[in-house]
Amino acid sequence: MSGATHSARGFWPVMGQAFLWAFLLAVGVVVLYPLLWMGLGGFKSNSQIFDQPFALPQDWSLENYFSAWRGVQGYMVSSLLVTLVSTVATVLISARAAYGLTRTAMPAKPLITAFVLGGMMLSPTVALVPLVRMLQSLGLYDTHWALIILYTAFRVPFTTFLIRAYMLDLPRDLDEAAMMDGASPGQIYRRIILPLCRPIVVSCVVLHILFAWNEYLFAMIFTNSPGVQTLPVGLTSLMSKQGTDFAQVFAAMTLSALPIVIIFFLTQRYFIRGLTEGMAK
Repeated sequence: MSGATHSARGFWPVMGQAFLWAFLLAVGVVVLYPLLWMGLGGFKSNSQIFDQPFALPQDWSLENYFSAWRGVQGYMVSSLLVTLVSTVATVLISARAAYGLTRTAMPAKPLITAFVLGGMMLSPTVALVPLVRMLQSLGLYDTHWALIILYTAFRVPFTTFLIRAYMLDLPRDLDEAAMMDGASPGQIYRRIILPLCRPIVVSCVVLHILFAWNEYLFAMIFTNSPGVQTLPVGLTSLMSKQGTDFAQVFAAMTLSALPIVIIFFLTQRYFIRGLTEGMAK
């Protein structure tokens, strides 16, 4: 009797693990299959995409990818510039703000914290009209700086929220020991606090890159020139220029998704660790 009970107790954990793996495999297929189908579509002809959408390519030529690259390389340069500059600016401002809100004494700190984090509740679509007029009056409309400023301004509250949540649980004994050794607040921030926050900083970098690289609304409204427009807008214009040549469109979409996939796989260890520890804290 005890043996049967022991077997029953061992059966359910095995079944639960099997169902978990089956669920994760199904989610993986749902996520990866569209990306694989899109990448393979770049090797097909336009007629094969419509006649045999789920078949393997008949000709594994890279001509569609070369043509797509020639069509989007200018937009990709703009996306790289805007994404890199806005990422650096957002993370530096947010990390410094989080340090001030958690490790320094300032009057009305709860009110300032609520004001900064309240920026997450501001909808970008509500502010479109005044932002257009403001950037036009400043001479920044249809420039890379317009997107850099907007991406930085709208992402600083959320990034500050994540880094602040991580810093709150860091032991203050480190600050006190460093101050006893003669370190200034700036040195404590640069040499102690910031290195300890590396996981959440990497997570914030990846999240901002993902946002800035794929953002479409601001890029469409605040830019007009092809030399300034970013990749999401370029993909739309490429589709209209190429008509029904979806093979080149799929190739261009694959090229646009490839940098994000590479960055995520290179930083996934820090990314997952930073988010899980930051949310837990």
